[in-house]
Amino acid sequence: MPEVIFPGPDGRLEGRYHPQKHKDAPIAIILHPHPLYGGTMNNKVVYNLHYAFHRIGFTCLRFNFRGVGRSQGEYDQGIGELSDAASALDYLQTLNPNAKHCWVAGFSFGAWIGMQLLMRRPEIAGFVSVAPPSNQYDFSFLAPCPSSGLIVSGSADRVVPVADVTSLADKLKQQKGITITQATIEGATHFFDPGMDEMISLVDDYVRRRLTETTR
Repeated sequence: MPEVIFPGPDGRLEGRYHPQKHKDAPIAIILHPHPLYGGTMNNKVVYNLHYAFHRIGFTCLRFNFRGVGRSQGEYDQGIGELSDAASALDYLQTLNPNAKHCWVAGFSFGAWIGMQLLMRRPEIAGFVSVAPPSNQYDFSFLAPCPSSGLIVSGSADRVVPVADVTSLADKLKQQKGITITQATIEGATHFFDPGMDEMISLVDDYVRRRLTETTR
């Protein structure tokens, strides 16, 4: 999988790009956890999400937010990181102008950024939010949430308690026109160790089902 460097709003951004052979393949970007707490694009959850989407048939891009790895800039409280994500999606769309569908997936801090990106980019047809930190960040901007998606967390998550994730999901489920699917992996921690295989299998099943529904 080739390493890529692409322009961001505050300098270059470092990523990993994994294309499909078919030029009209759907595209997905995967967003990593908090930069100040060791989050990078090579985080195990992000890495496994990336390859799960690729196995399903997506052309995938994951990247380091500003100030992480070889990406230039400094941490910017989520504001600049949202701009980074938008630039990453622009880059991915430029490489794949014939893509049929566009998805975003994020883990923890990356889930928060991904949901904000969802609000700004109407072309995003679906999302996967893994352990969205609803106890740490305000998600009230999802009013209304523009796309259906999957929210998944672990029952043994001590960073983002499952009760907070359930509260977020319940609020989104009340909105009309979308379907929010929530799943809890029994015994899984914040980093899905244990629970990684179960989480990826659940994501795989969900995304494949959604793609089948849209191609009927």
